[in-house]
Amino acid sequence: MLFQVTEEMRRVFESTARHLELTPPQARALLELERPVPMRSIAERLRCDASNVTGIADRLESRGLVTREPDPTDRRVKTLVLTVKGRRARAKLERAVFSSPVMVGLNRTERTVLRRLLTKMGAAAAARSCPP
Repeated sequence: MLFQVTEEMRRVFESTARHLELTPPQARALLELERPVPMRSIAERLRCDASNVTGIADRLESRGLVTREPDPTDRRVKTLVLTVKGRRARAKLERAVFSSPVMVGLNRTERTVLRRLLTKMGAAAAARSCPP
């Protein structure tokens, strides 16, 4: 059942990304940007090399969805910050995910419980995949 739900969520997400003319990694990066985030953190969250995030950031920036700004605590670090246009695109992605056939059947409390459980599952998976 988990695979079935995952595939449906992926379908909805990728369809919405295509509609917004984004690749799935670009769309995932937008979802990570609730607030300004260092590019290195985006790489960790997307589980990719930092050089890949540079390309993602280049394309998002060229479309006017993000800007790169120096981190206020360490000017050597670049953070990605959503623009107004980027916030609108991110909101569309979120709405698509929350209104997908998979999520519509869950009320707010159930979504909160699901998030908690998925976070716990993700942490357990991450702990197992890290070398001792």
